[in-house]
Amino acid sequence: MNWKDVTIGFALTGSHCTLPEIMPIIKQFVDTGANVIPIATETVMQTDTRFGKSEDWQKQLKEMTGNDIISSIVDAEPLGPSKKLDIMLIAPCTGNTTSKLANAMTDSPVLMAAKAQLRNQRPLVLAISTNDALGLNASNLAKLMNTKNIYFVPFGQDAPEVKPNSLVSRMELALEACEAAYQGKQLQPMLCEKFRYVSAPQPESHT
Repeated sequence: MNWKDVTIGFALTGSHCTLPEIMPIIKQFVDTGANVIPIATETVMQTDTRFGKSEDWQKQLKEMTGNDIISSIVDAEPLGPSKKLDIMLIAPCTGNTTSKLANAMTDSPVLMAAKAQLRNQRPLVLAISTNDALGLNASNLAKLMNTKNIYFVPFGQDAPEVKPNSLVSRMELALEACEAAYQGKQLQPMLCEKFRYVSAPQPESHT
C-alpha cells in the first residue's frame, strides 16, 4: 500500500507502560510517507510515570511526526467537518477509552476524533491494552467488534496465569491492520497469542 497521500490520526491513551512500544510504531508509519497527526488524552499530556515524562513523550511525538499534538476536544472537533483523517488508530487503547467509545461518551480529544471518524464513515482501528477486556469491559469490546468501520489490531491474553481478564494487541501488527482496515477488511486472525508467562513475575499493568 502507498501511504504517501494518506493522513492517519495516531491517538494515544493512558496505558503508560505501552508507550515505549508505541513510539517505534509511529516511526514506522512516518517512514512509509504517511502524514501522521498525533492525538493524545489529557493523561498522556500531563502525567509523568516511571515509564517516562509527559514532556519527553510530547517532544518525541512532535519531532517524529512534524505535526502539533491535538490535545483538546476543541482542537479535535474540526476533524469531523474537515474530513482530515483518512484513517485513525488508537494505540494504546485503554479499557477506559474502550468503554466510553462503546457507550458514545465524548470527553477527551481522542474520543472526539474517533466520533468524527465514525461520522465520516472512515476506518477507526483499535489497538487495545486493558486489564479488564474479558471482565466488565467484555460487553463493550463485543459491541465495538460489531460496529461498522471499527477494526482491531489482533490481540490476545498477555498474562493469563496472573491476569486472566487482560488483553493486549500485538502492536507490531498495527501497520498491517491499518492497511487491511483502509481496504475495509479486518486483519485475521483477530484473536492470537500475545505472550504466555509461566511462573513469571507480575507484568506491568494496563489501564
